[in-house]
Formats: sequence, C-alpha cells, structure tokens
Amino acid sequence: MKNFDFAEQFKVRTKIFALRVIKLFQALPKDSEAQILGKQLLRSATSVAANYRAACRSRSKAEFAAKIGVALEEADESLFWLEMLEESEIIKPSLLVALKQEAYELTAILATIRKNAAKK
Repeated sequence: MKNFDFAEQFKVRTKIFALRVIKLFQALPKDSEAQILGKQLLRSATSVAANYRAACRSRSKAEFAAKIGVALEEADESLFWLEMLEESEIIKPSLLVALKQEAYELTAILATIRKNAAKK
C-alpha cells in the first residue's frame, strides 16, 4: 500500500506544480519574450504531471520506464525555462525560488524512480 500512497501523493504534487506554473504564466508580461519562454515552461510543467499520471497507468515495466523518463526530461526542462525567465530578468528571482526548488525536487525524485525502475 505504501507505493500506492506515494504514487497518489506524487500525482497530486506534480499537478499542483503544473497549476502553479499556469498561474505564473497568467501573470507574465505580455511581451513576446516573456510569452515565448512562458509557453515553453507551461508545456513542460504540465507534461510532467501528465506523463507521471500516464506512467502510473502503464501496462508494462518498459512503458512505465519510458513515461518516467519523459516526465524526468520535462521536469528538468521546466527548471531550465524557470532559470531562463530569471536570468533574462523577465521575473524577479525572489518570485521563482519556490518553483525552481520544486522543479529541482521533482527532477531528483523522478531520477530516483527511473533508477529504481531500471533495477527491477
């Protein structure tokens, strides 16, 4: 039951991350640079949640590993786009600290899940 509880809690966590990014996107300046970077972030962050959810419904170990791999790539990409928004000075760094930390943690957790899945 422990793995099921973790899976359900992590589904919620990735979905909350996606929702937080949606709210960030809605608050971005309307200039083209902010919108382009924001849309990239929006795609990758929502993909983390969608691919983790798909992994939980996978029909095989190979399918699970593939979906976890995609979710991991998207979490890392989300971190990249958050860094770009910060380093391009579109958003104040202080406003991104929590989201960047969450993206980093999601990346680390997904990397561990992928590593453990490969052992099985």
